[in-house]
Amino acid sequence: MEQKDFFKRSAKALEHIDAGLGGLELEELDVQLAGDVLTLSFKDGARFVINAHSAAGQIWMAAGTTAWHFDFVPEQGQWIARKSDEELMATVARVVGAKLGTEVSL
Repeated sequence: MEQKDFFKRSAKALEHIDAGLGGLELEELDVQLAGDVLTLSFKDGARFVINAHSAAGQIWMAAGTTAWHFDFVPEQGQWIARKSDEELMATVARVVGAKLGTEVSL
């Protein structure tokens, strides 16, 4: 994928997550988007980080002891972690929901 296209697609994905999680307005979760890094800070001190890694052309996510590298798959129009075949939005919703003890959708 061309650099320009990567920046556009990754920014759109991070902004979508920021809006979706930030819109929950939960005391237990603080959502901060700064450039190409989205930080999810939890009341217990835990942090999940989602960032656009332009050199690899991927969106990376670290949550607890687990990390994912998502590639954009044009045929599906989604960011997919090739090792686990997980989709970015579903994965974020699942891990954040599990951390908060509530169902989250993006």
